[in-house]
Amino acid sequence: MVNYTEYALALLAFTSGTSAFSIGPNVNVNVKSTSTSTSTSKSTSTIRSSALSMSSVLDAPVRTPESAERVAEVRDRFKAAARDAAAAKGCASPDQTDEWWRTPEDQTNREVTEDRPLRVIITGGGVAGLVTAAACHAKGMKVAIFEQASQYAPYGGPIQIQSNALRALERINKDVYDEIRKAGTVTADRVSGLKIGYKKGVFMNLGRQYEKGDWLVKFDTLQPALRAGLPATVVVDRPVIQQILINNGIPDGTVRIKSRIKNYEELGQGDGLKINLEDGTTAYADVLVGADGIWSSVRRQMHGLDQAADGVAASGAAGGALTEGEARKMTKDNVLMAAGANRRFSGFTCYAALSEHRASNIEEVSYQILLGKDKYFVSTDGGGERQQWFALIREPAGGVDLEATPDNPNPKLRRLLEEFNNEEPGDQNGDVWDDFAHELFRATKEEDIKRRDLYDGAPLLAQGWNKGQVAICGDAAHPMMPNLGQGGCQATEDGYRLAEELSTVKHTKDIEGALSTYYKKRIPRTTIIQIMAQLGSDLLVDFDKMMTIPLVGPFFLTMTQLSMPFILAFLYTPEF
Repeated sequence: MVNYTEYALALLAFTSGTSAFSIGPNVNVNVKSTSTSTSTSKSTSTIRSSALSMSSVLDAPVRTPESAERVAEVRDRFKAAARDAAAAKGCASPDQTDEWWRTPEDQTNREVTEDRPLRVIITGGGVAGLVTAAACHAKGMKVAIFEQASQYAPYGGPIQIQSNALRALERINKDVYDEIRKAGTVTADRVSGLKIGYKKGVFMNLGRQYEKGDWLVKFDTLQPALRAGLPATVVVDRPVIQQILINNGIPDGTVRIKSRIKNYEELGQGDGLKINLEDGTTAYADVLVGADGIWSSVRRQMHGLDQAADGVAASGAAGGALTEGEARKMTKDNVLMAAGANRRFSGFTCYAALSEHRASNIEEVSYQILLGKDKYFVSTDGGGERQQWFALIREPAGGVDLEATPDNPNPKLRRLLEEFNNEEPGDQNGDVWDDFAHELFRATKEEDIKRRDLYDGAPLLAQGWNKGQVAICGDAAHPMMPNLGQGGCQATEDGYRLAEELSTVKHTKDIEGALSTYYKKRIPRTTIIQIMAQLGSDLLVDFDKMMTIPLVGPFFLTMTQLSMPFILAFLYTPEF
């Protein structure tokens, strides 16, 4: 039975969660987008004035389609960045032996000065690790990143850098910020929101009959960003973000691949740490930061978790280097790791891909979710006339697809075409889906589709994010469902705040206090966002049940529409 009291309590989470994976359609009226040109009938000053009112209405920007030159620029930059990542461009040479971290300071317990700055080692070369390194480097600290992957290839397609994360990057490094904005695609000029995925009636026909593809809710995320004085959210390819941070945010050779932490030893308050790698290498630092994902080896030791609680996560830098066979094994391993790591299986498996396809609704829609029974389909504009899509299906953890055979050469595609069948007799529930999901599936190659189970975790209110001279950030600290599109954004905020607190350290004995302050300032905000993301995801997949009850569905739709500006005002804050 559906518990509608729980739905009511989860409403605010749902309203923010319905921007699942989305590129928030925000636009910076002071900066012309590099991907589209827009115009409005109001002046900038009028827009700024009207944005101060909750009831103000902005004229919709007029979209100009991406030019052939812009499409080629986006796609070529992605391919070039992916090649650079695979070649470990900007990473340390495996033959290098003179890095600063190989020997301890002659006086470990010391005053921190410009000549003898803090020495920070970061585990994990994904967004969280790179941003943290850039932020610490900008404050004059020595930094090194240890990435466990043997190939520095990011997992997944474009990701959103929302307005709050852009503000953090701007404060960390203006060159990084400018390059991200230049590479990004703004999607504020079209509709985004929720649709019903299939024909849907209501109980005893007491209410509206929804047809497949009908809009349920449309979201305006422009005004909350403007009101906070924040830049427009952009979508950027992962390898492009990675290369921008490596080239503009940190010294050459900061990242060392094939470097997995085995354990670390605290040498005493203010005396730093001894860090042992699995290849036998020893490193020394004042601070160790675990930015190594949901199965963090740093968190495992810091919280005294089971030895099997850490491993490779299909995200950040490591996941893109996995073969199909490795990914299948990892799916099984994650089931075992989750128990030891106190992580929660969300109940969903997720298929994802980036399709080089000019969507049929590209000029009208930037982002949409098609809702169904125990599943939903998400699509976003990825820039460069590409669509990134996600198909989330509720099922037990540890499942894998059939291996390809001559009779079934495309098992993932075949399953998805059946799960979201757009022709009679429909899917296993008898529902005939909107055509759009099939349009993107048929524009996607089998080998481009990635599958992974989605895990998150409870906020670490009791365990904390720091102990001694060690701290964690990003997914290691607050793994969350992707419904808010805030995972990488909160990791970016973490990196900024961590560097800010460490920059106040005048003596190495003060490191523990600075890390404690970092945790105390970040935990309230990330806790709220984790909970909203989790509840929002659970609600999305059951939303169709509410539509069968007279008055309940329309009420929730109306409240969702009305509350979204308040939710976005919380997310799009300039202070974190």
